[in-house]
Amino acid sequence: MPLSKKHSVEKGFELCSATADFPTHRQPSGCHVGSPLLRPLPLWRQRFGGLTVGRNHQPPEYHVPVLADRVEYWLGSLDGTIVDATFGGGGHSRVLLDANAEIRVLAIDRDPDAGRQSASFGSRLTFHQANFRQLESVLQEEHLDEIDGAIFDLGVSSHQLDVGERGFSYRRRGPLDMRMGPDAELDADVIVNQWPAADVARILRRYGEERYSGRIAQAIARARPIADTLELAGVVADAVPARARRSGHPARRSFQAIRIAVNDELAALTDALDVAMRLLRHGGRIVVISYQSLEDRIVKRKFASESSSCTCPPDFPVCVCDTVANVRLLARGGETPSAAEIEANPRARSARLRAAERVA
Repeated sequence: MPLSKKHSVEKGFELCSATADFPTHRQPSGCHVGSPLLRPLPLWRQRFGGLTVGRNHQPPEYHVPVLADRVEYWLGSLDGTIVDATFGGGGHSRVLLDANAEIRVLAIDRDPDAGRQSASFGSRLTFHQANFRQLESVLQEEHLDEIDGAIFDLGVSSHQLDVGERGFSYRRRGPLDMRMGPDAELDADVIVNQWPAADVARILRRYGEERYSGRIAQAIARARPIADTLELAGVVADAVPARARRSGHPARRSFQAIRIAVNDELAALTDALDVAMRLLRHGGRIVVISYQSLEDRIVKRKFASESSSCTCPPDFPVCVCDTVANVRLLARGGETPSAAEIEANPRARSARLRAAERVA
């Protein structure tokens, strides 16, 4: 029995023999039944491995902290309580605890898996399983009315991407879940299989900045019910023009958008930044690492508004508002990973770090 196309994909190549499964398959020159040739897969299918089999992978680390040296530079000299609002595998917390014996970490994460990672950190770290938008209530529970520093490492962790069962990855088969924690009231299956196509298109456009949001949403609606992440990735890939598949996986923006909608990430970030800025002590510092333009825009605008010393209309000849800047910017324009870090950890390539210090 001849192999079907989905079973003939291996190590970046696919069989180009004509089979009964694909009677309309267009063969490259020189390819004929009985002497199958191998031709390269499209680049996006080679790089991301969502449709390949037979590769041997080493078990990945739980999470590799991004820009850890810069986090240590900006926060490592502070004494007191630093909030790690996105604990994950604890990489940034470990760096800070090792850098300064006077630091205590209040770690927060929605993911129960992160809580299990915190068990090895000892008495200088306290973990709370919570959404970072609940930061103020966590601080009240710890009887803290101010903090000395905060680190937000946004987005999903390597662990969440690498575990297919979490449903975050378009590279691995898994359920349509994408919840960062059990507190999420929505999952990806509801959006993908139940929402009207117009609402799906709206979040793809708003949270994924997806140019082909309408085409993708209509394709999703036609393909229902969609069973898992790989099927969804395939539907999205087939919906976009071939030219759009040449730079990265065509489902990347759609998965990002659905994940943001499931977890209400942008609203949660806005709430958490407001609390962290308000409760940061004089001389305290906040560091935020973002990985896409939507969240970076929120951070940039928040830092800009808090560092402004005048809110008068620009046509006013003199300042009459008496506004005082609350923070000063420490890394104007943001900092990005070095070429060496990106080579060692490709997932760091889109990271941008912004930092600020409380001055009033």
